[in-house]
Amino acid sequence: MPAVPSTPPTPHSDAPTTPPAVTAATAATAATTATTADQHTVIQVRGARENNLRDVSLDLPKRRLTVFTGVSGSGKSSLVFSTIAAESQRLINETYTAFVQSFMPSLGRPDVDALHNLSAAIVVDQERMGANSRSTVGTATDAYTMLRIIFSRLGTPHIGTSGAFSFNLAEGMCPECEGVGEVSTIDLDQLIDRDRSLNEGAITAPGFAVDSWYWQVLAQSGFYDPDKKLRDFTETEWDDLLYKQNTKIKVGSSNLSYEGLVTKVQRVYLSKDRESMQAHLRAFVDRAVVFTSCPACGGARLNAAALSSTINDVNIAQCSAMQISDLAAFVRGIEDASVAPILSALRELLESLVEIGLGYLSVDRPSGTLSGGEAQRVKMVRHLGSSLTDVTYVFDEPTIGLHPHDIRRMNDLLLRLRDKGNTVLVVEHKPEVIAIADHVVDLGPGAGSNGGQICYTGDVPGLRASDTLTGRHLGHRAQLRERVRQPRGQLAIRGADTHNLKNVDVDVPLGVLTVVTGVAGSGKSSLIHGYLSGREGVVVADQSPIRGSRRSNPATYTGLLSPIRTAFAKANGVKPALFSANSEGACPNCNGLGLVYTDLAMMAGVASICEECEGKRFTPKVLTYTLRDRNISEVLGMSVAEAYAFFPSGQSHTILGRLNDVGLSYLRLGQPLNTLSGGERQRLKLAIHMAEKSSTYVLDEPTTGLHLADVDQLLALLDRLVDDGNTVVVIEHHQAVMAHADWLIDLGPGGGHDGGRVIFEGTPMDLVKTADTLTAVHLREYVGV
Repeated sequence: MPAVPSTPPTPHSDAPTTPPAVTAATAATAATTATTADQHTVIQVRGARENNLRDVSLDLPKRRLTVFTGVSGSGKSSLVFSTIAAESQRLINETYTAFVQSFMPSLGRPDVDALHNLSAAIVVDQERMGANSRSTVGTATDAYTMLRIIFSRLGTPHIGTSGAFSFNLAEGMCPECEGVGEVSTIDLDQLIDRDRSLNEGAITAPGFAVDSWYWQVLAQSGFYDPDKKLRDFTETEWDDLLYKQNTKIKVGSSNLSYEGLVTKVQRVYLSKDRESMQAHLRAFVDRAVVFTSCPACGGARLNAAALSSTINDVNIAQCSAMQISDLAAFVRGIEDASVAPILSALRELLESLVEIGLGYLSVDRPSGTLSGGEAQRVKMVRHLGSSLTDVTYVFDEPTIGLHPHDIRRMNDLLLRLRDKGNTVLVVEHKPEVIAIADHVVDLGPGAGSNGGQICYTGDVPGLRASDTLTGRHLGHRAQLRERVRQPRGQLAIRGADTHNLKNVDVDVPLGVLTVVTGVAGSGKSSLIHGYLSGREGVVVADQSPIRGSRRSNPATYTGLLSPIRTAFAKANGVKPALFSANSEGACPNCNGLGLVYTDLAMMAGVASICEECEGKRFTPKVLTYTLRDRNISEVLGMSVAEAYAFFPSGQSHTILGRLNDVGLSYLRLGQPLNTLSGGERQRLKLAIHMAEKSSTYVLDEPTTGLHLADVDQLLALLDRLVDDGNTVVVIEHHQAVMAHADWLIDLGPGGGHDGGRVIFEGTPMDLVKTADTLTAVHLREYVGV
């Protein structure tokens, strides 16, 4: 080490002020500090193996907008939701006491080696909001709660506290409908045929066929002549047949209980949960039960006192029924210092709803009627005005249900959340959203077992230049049809006036691909689902949840398991029931689930792989039976594509072929249905309906969850359905589907009361060349005209 100078240098000297050794140490410390600082600017994922992820390790920049891309089933949700968001929420839950945790949902530890620098994660997903009839947009967002407080202070006459304006509390609800706003009646013509006698089968309700037990009790009751036409019944006989309460009668030597037909139907069918019924019974209930607006409150849900109190001559029910954009204007006109803070909060909330494209909704809209996309945007509102920063927001395809015009507003919201200092993670396929990303993570290269790897990480220009599937398709554009198919007839819709539809008359052409489009809230679903669905020969495949337990999977839902079980039974000379995990072949330890659920009292329960069957779900004996060297567990573990090759012919091959056709080749046969996305559920339903002899298919945003490369496959499938002689009607915003259509029906021009009209009918070429609608503007931009 050089000698230290004997005299200190002058302030202007170039000599070092400290020994070189000290300088080196300081530099090393500074470098370490800098490295640590860099580490804290990224979320570090190391060794993620959840679902199909293959030991994924990567760094995600914090306080930036990262978009995750890749084909359906490539592992995006496994990385973002099942790993990053799940671990963040689990760690937060662990900060609570064991007693509090016992009331919280159980969250298992994701299969990952390490996650560093996580921040609190807020997941804004597409799960539909509760279908409880008492839950509305107002109750879900607290807008109605704020309105109640304002009316309790400023409403005249003054009638009491905010509870006096609640349709969920006895003090405010209408006593007739108990705050539901509707009363139900039974359509008698769905139960009986008045022109027949009982012996001629006058009772048409399920379970009352001639000679059935229920029929015998009615026919042999002695209250009326079973050979008498119902239209000839006296008033007493009519009342006995339909409404008589439980009465003891004697038939021969037997003492029996007699109930009138309506009384019995209400008890046997209407008192049960609709979702637990068999399909034919649900259909009967839907036909027989008629819901009408409550005559006492006119559907307002509230009692007379609540409806008598007004602000500027408007009561709270009228406020709730207003379109939110109109309600925002009404609230802006209220000025009172005593409620200034809550008025300010309500104004901000309503304006936020308008800003993200939900101004066409009303506060009294039942939350269960919102689409997945609408529900996700309603949830977003809670976070718009939040003062929290350095939060990780996780979005699942936030553009679902959005017209290209509305996507730009959604992009502005995502950027605002980022600019407040938050980390924004978005799973998305739309190029418009990918374009605004600071960072992109592309997973693939394929789906299922062919996915789960990082294909690209970096900025958008780098993605465009990459040779990944996503990179190659970012600039891909579907072309307008040069020659459209000619219709062979039409389905007429006349006087459509549901919701915001304004007495719409429109003809849907037969034998072609028709796309119905328009901005959110323009009336597309009201028109098609309200006036086309339910007609003879019309099949609807939507994204609604599929009924079933955690035992349900694609093999059971599609009927594929039956021919598979038969094939195994025939090959081994045993009963087919052995090859069902819900029947004789089930592992007795886990009852065929493959998992054992352990209740840890106040601690979160734990699901562990069954030690007896090692997650294979079947008994060891059953697993010794094979079909072409594969046992039943191995077959259920196959992807659709693998199974399609494994079963080269027969019913199994046919069903698997349809699953392939709708883009579900990556699904495992035994994958639980509750793990499927809305788009996957829709395509699974479509695969089933393709086996039916239908003439008209109605699809609701079938591009949901589809990668850019998969959209071409969907278009080919739609073409095939049409070329096979069917009519296909698609509610869709994706410009590729619009461009590919034979016929377009555009609704608008806006949403809510600004929509509800057909503003264009014609070919995509005519729309691009002649129309000035918002759809025309964006389609012209898309096709480059």
